[in-house]
Amino acid sequence: MFSPFYNFLALHHIHSFYHTGTQLQTYPVNSTSNFLEMAIKLETTVTEKQPLKKRTPKVLTPREIEDLIARGNTIVIYKKNVLKLNNWIKKHPGGDKAVHHMIGRDATDEMNAYHCDETVSTFLRFRIGVIDHDWVNMLPPIQGGHYRLLEGESLDSKNTVKLAGEMPADIKPVIPEGVIPALGMTELYPIDRDHPIRDPETVIANYDNDLVKQDLASLPSLDYETQRWLSVKYNELHNRIIDAGLYQCPYMEYFKQGCLNLGLFLYFAIFFKYGYYVISGIFLGLFWQQLTFVVHDGGHIAITHNFQVDSIISILIADWTGGLSAGWWKRNHNVHHLITNDPVHDPDIQHLPFFCVSSRLFGDVYSTYYERYLWFDKIAKFVLQYQHHLYYPILCFGRFNLYRLSWEYVLKGQGPRHGKAAWLRYFEFAGLSFFAWWYFYLLVGSIPTGWDRFVFIMVSHVVTMIVHVQITLSHFAMSTSDLGTSESFVARQFRTTMDVDCPECPSFYF
Repeated sequence: MFSPFYNFLALHHIHSFYHTGTQLQTYPVNSTSNFLEMAIKLETTVTEKQPLKKRTPKVLTPREIEDLIARGNTIVIYKKNVLKLNNWIKKHPGGDKAVHHMIGRDATDEMNAYHCDETVSTFLRFRIGVIDHDWVNMLPPIQGGHYRLLEGESLDSKNTVKLAGEMPADIKPVIPEGVIPALGMTELYPIDRDHPIRDPETVIANYDNDLVKQDLASLPSLDYETQRWLSVKYNELHNRIIDAGLYQCPYMEYFKQGCLNLGLFLYFAIFFKYGYYVISGIFLGLFWQQLTFVVHDGGHIAITHNFQVDSIISILIADWTGGLSAGWWKRNHNVHHLITNDPVHDPDIQHLPFFCVSSRLFGDVYSTYYERYLWFDKIAKFVLQYQHHLYYPILCFGRFNLYRLSWEYVLKGQGPRHGKAAWLRYFEFAGLSFFAWWYFYLLVGSIPTGWDRFVFIMVSHVVTMIVHVQITLSHFAMSTSDLGTSESFVARQFRTTMDVDCPECPSFYF
């Protein structure tokens, strides 16, 4: 195959040239054979005389990077490389929100944790420069960050640039931008107990600030030196796990899981055939509940470590078999992992008017994920009084809400519309439609009486609440504090996630 150098000469059929030292020599091209022979000779000479020099990336200062973000660019730091993701964000299989929360931050640990090796190897394609110092995180625009242009520069007021991820509402972080909270900085978490309290909001603020104080007292310091040390130790552990092969999928275990799932499905089918609809519904619900763990692994590209293959596996199970969007789950789950337990940003704890796990939700909070207000209205104020009694009953209906979110995700095109993941939207649409046909039309429609249909639907869906309990237990009781931008990825995961243990006997199921 000819290089572009040959193609250039062949296209023009004019004088060929090359540079040798200080002398420019020209050669006429009279025939195809002579031309090819000369072209090879000339390019070889160019290669010998002038070896290509590796381009040195530009060193960017924090102010220059701030200026880039102020102009609407999607800038992320990865291993001291400055990445510009403007064109990639609309193709990102994990959704745009996950990228928005990393703008202006060192996202090295997050990007390595949630991408396969093949994807990690492509990151530097988006490099526009490097930094020559330890990075100090900026507050992403989606979280309320403000950015300035370079001195003396301004944008035309008629062409005001919207920052990447910027919300239409005014988002205010609890910890001011650039401040590293520490014990003793009581102005950041004031607790007023010196005067009689008449305002309920003061009671709420005291309670929330008490929790922040407890976090600061029980956790490692949030200064960058300590947080970078934690990151180093986390990566050492991460590499030990890689070296031990523990991230490699144990396919024998998947075979065992497949046998369990097949058994549950057969019990559902047999009992359904003989008209035992309640028992059949229980086994169908248990079957769906077990499938969620496989979808979770596929969403994290942890089965075959191939994006397309794992995505197809996830969609076949989630959409076609269970009626839930794997793409919606992935977009939601990625944001949840990156900004875990933040009442303003994490959709997994935004359940008003039914649940409220943080006093910061006692108000009309704007959700940056749903891009709408979570109204703390009269209904919420009434229902939340009884949330400790309603916890399990409400979770029984959780799957019906997931149907709504799945269809909303697919119909509104909230996933990537370009790139290698774009076609999955149509695959998911077909899968959700197929599920509605086989479950509601064929299966439920074949049940003779209306009451039996209702009971079968409710039982099969209520049983799946087990997985909702598992998920919410992992986070509902953990910290929801905003501790600023210096907190590392690993520190946040430990602070906001509970390790739910169970006896060894039922562990195969849970």
